[in-house]
Amino acid sequence: MKASQLREKNSEQLQYELNETIKSLFNLRLQAQSERLNAPSELLKKRRLIARIKTILREREIESQIVSLKGEGEYVVVQEF
Repeated sequence: MKASQLREKNSEQLQYELNETIKSLFNLRLQAQSERLNAPSELLKKRRLIARIKTILREREIESQIVSLKGEGEYVVVQEF
């Protein structure tokens, strides 16, 4: 799933998707250990999907913090790397 598709979902849907993907990755790891995994590339795809979802959730968390701080009149310093 692409990041643009994930960004269209709300945070609850993303959290649900994250939990389901983590469960799926666990099952794939069990299959890999018992040597019954048909597509080893699925492990990498699931790990990357988990990273994408966590990144989007974190971006939303930071954005909500910035908005709340601006409303309180505090200075907001955003570092760009």
